[in-house]
Amino acid sequence: MRYYETLYLINPELGEKDCSGVIDKFNSLIEKNNGVVVKVDEWGKQTLAYQIKKSDKGYYVLLQYCGEPGLLTELHRNFNLDDKILKYQTIKLSDNADPEALKPKTEAGEAETEAEAGDEAKPAEEVSRDQDSEKVKDQEGKNGIQ
Repeated sequence: MRYYETLYLINPELGEKDCSGVIDKFNSLIEKNNGVVVKVDEWGKQTLAYQIKKSDKGYYVLLQYCGEPGLLTELHRNFNLDDKILKYQTIKLSDNADPEALKPKTEAGEAETEAEAGDEAKPAEEVSRDQDSEKVKDQEGKNGIQ
């Protein structure tokens, strides 16, 4: 099976129930076409870099799944037919992938990010104002500024 990653944008004017309904629709579409959903990552509403279909925001969903090439054409056809989808992009990550082997890796990655979020941020080195002003004086002498 091939391993794919699709990022798609849902119209932000939809409610939470409608967004989850759209996500469930595409997940079930993958499973109906003998695919395996590895991970669904909802990023939520984000501001877009430019307007898409007169919208300046979008509800981002990152979908990682395994399937045969025919699945991809069916998924793209459904993205094009659905008015709730603003835009989508798919990337093939691997030609030969085992979906059962990928699921533990994604779960382990999630556990690592949660552990890192729990750690406190380390304070950066502080530089005193005297050291900063001396650096500026050194630079002024090099530049010919007196």
